[in-house]
Amino acid sequence: MCIRNRSISRLPRKVAIRHYGQIGGDMNALGRAVRKLESLGGKLAFIYEAGPCGFGIYRTLTARGHACWVVAPSNTPWRVRDRIKTDRRDSLKLAGLARAGELTPIYVPNVQDEAMRDLVRTREDAVAIYSARRVIG
Repeated sequence: MCIRNRSISRLPRKVAIRHYGQIGGDMNALGRAVRKLESLGGKLAFIYEAGPCGFGIYRTLTARGHACWVVAPSNTPWRVRDRIKTDRRDSLKLAGLARAGELTPIYVPNVQDEAMRDLVRTREDAVAIYSARRVIG
C-alpha cells in the first residue's frame, strides 16, 4: 500500500496495481483504512514521501506491526513526461517503484532525536532574529 496525501494504492503480487481511493487527512481516518485493509488479510507494507508533517504516520504504522518506508521526494525517480502531479498518479507511481525495488527509504529519527532537531532549529532561528535586530538597531 502506498500513502501519498491521503491517496491509497494497493499492490498485490502478480496483479496490476490498483488505486483504492482516498482517505481523510487525520490519523483516525488512517486507522480506519488500515483496519479495513487488515481485515482483507495478507501482509501490508506502506510507503509515503517525506513531508512537513513529521513522522507520525510512520510511528503509528510500525507500532501496529506493519512495514513502512518513508522516501525522500528528491530520490524518487521521475520521467520528463510526468508533469502532471495528482495524488492518484503519485500513489500509483510510488507503488510501482516500490514493487520494482527502485525506492530507498530514509532514516526516520526517533522521538527524542526529532525533538532535539526541532530545538536546534528553533535556537538557530532565534539567533538569526536576535542578530538581525542588533544590526537594524
